[in-house]
Amino acid sequence: MAFMEKPSAGKLLPLDDTVRLTAAIEASQTLQSHTEYIIRVQRGVSSENSWQIIRRYSDFDMLNNSLLISGIVLPLPPKKLLGNMDREFIAERQKGLQAYLNFITQHHVLSGCEMVKKFLDTNNYSANYTEIALQQVSMFFRSDPKWEVVEPLKDIGWRMRKRYFLIKNREQLKERQVLSWVDWGPDKFLSDKDLQAAMKLLPSLSVSVHGVRITSLFQTLTNVKPKEPFLKKYCNPKKIQGLELQQIRTYGRQILEVLKFLHDKGFPYGHLHASNVLVEDNTCKLLDIENSLLGLPSYYRPYVTQFRKINTTEAIDVYSFGHLLYEMTYGRPPDAIPVDQLPSAPFTSVVLCMLYVPVNPRESVPSVCYFSEHFSLICIVLLNTKLKDALKTAKESLEKRLQEEQRMVYQHRRLIRAQSHHGSEEEKKKRKILARKKSRQSAYENEEDVSIKYNNNSVKKIFFFSLKGSGASSPPTCPSSPTPPPTSGMFPSGHVHPTWLCH
Repeated sequence: MAFMEKPSAGKLLPLDDTVRLTAAIEASQTLQSHTEYIIRVQRGVSSENSWQIIRRYSDFDMLNNSLLISGIVLPLPPKKLLGNMDREFIAERQKGLQAYLNFITQHHVLSGCEMVKKFLDTNNYSANYTEIALQQVSMFFRSDPKWEVVEPLKDIGWRMRKRYFLIKNREQLKERQVLSWVDWGPDKFLSDKDLQAAMKLLPSLSVSVHGVRITSLFQTLTNVKPKEPFLKKYCNPKKIQGLELQQIRTYGRQILEVLKFLHDKGFPYGHLHASNVLVEDNTCKLLDIENSLLGLPSYYRPYVTQFRKINTTEAIDVYSFGHLLYEMTYGRPPDAIPVDQLPSAPFTSVVLCMLYVPVNPRESVPSVCYFSEHFSLICIVLLNTKLKDALKTAKESLEKRLQEEQRMVYQHRRLIRAQSHHGSEEEKKKRKILARKKSRQSAYENEEDVSIKYNNNSVKKIFFFSLKGSGASSPPTCPSSPTPPPTSGMFPSGHVHPTWLCH
């Protein structure tokens, strides 16, 4: 293990590539010979982190051609040579392109691939990561000339910023080894000194592999070849087959033992998935143990951020184990998350176990110890107190960032639900009925005000007319009216008691 580049003090950490991009076509504009679509792209749930891009249909067509290798039937609207400038056709094509964008941005694999990222965010994904990695590796090998790069392995791994190379030792020409290069991730919270100390411990956790029957668990389930294109391997494998019950028990037990060991040591992992499980002679070994130290986000982070109960690295590992157990049983990942109903399986005991694993993360998340007791590893690693505290602090910082993102996602989903409810037809009818009631009530109150005002004006006119017709010498009286009170009880001059009026 070695560090090839240290970030400068003012260098920003890279983006979290697991945060999905969403795209909405806001408008279209027709030029002389073509139509351009104005697209609003947003990273995550914050509308403040958005920008506009302009794309033509030919750009969509180029993207689609690069994604065809996935084997997925993509809903791109077909080409049209004549009449493609008609207003109605442009409006219909815009709807089709929006459906296409929705499909690729919601697909777990396609949304994270380099072609889609470059299409939607050229500014942040325009670099050639293979060339950057090759330059860094070549510079590193200058200090150790016995190593030589044979070739880059372009179709290994799903991370855009992580590159693999086949290398050889000049002193042992027949041997080939795989080297990986990766930049710092957004969750890199360890200092360089603590990171160096932690990385030195990893060889004591790793095992040298020399066997010929070595494959990843994903390859075992799908029977794909290692050098096949990434999208072809992960999007639509031709053959999927679950494992036998005894294999599921054996592999599950071994994986749980490793997770329990890491958790007991306070070592964050969070990167368990089928491609990170190496199978050799019926024995499982976990890969990419160093990912959490380097700050790389989890493969399942887009799922994890949707459920606030999965808010620790331990909970992420248990959730990932649920995914893995599902894949070992059915030979493929779940079609959707959460899994509300499990398909029928030949192994009832495994399905019952999955009911307690957070394949449905709405439920509470149990611990790894729970499963290791119900489903051997011997390894001694000594961590000094300072390094243990540093790992704990880094783990807490990682979980804090996760919880903050989960809070933002939760608030965004509440806002979307409220807007959807407010815009539903039932709510619109309720608001119309309420508006009518208010309008009728307001009209009734206005009529009452007018009536009262009219009556008051009528009384004033009668009162004024009576005063004017009676003269100014004495108050008006009628034969049946009572005798006026004495002068001492008279009202002030100019005022007349209303009971004296003759109606």
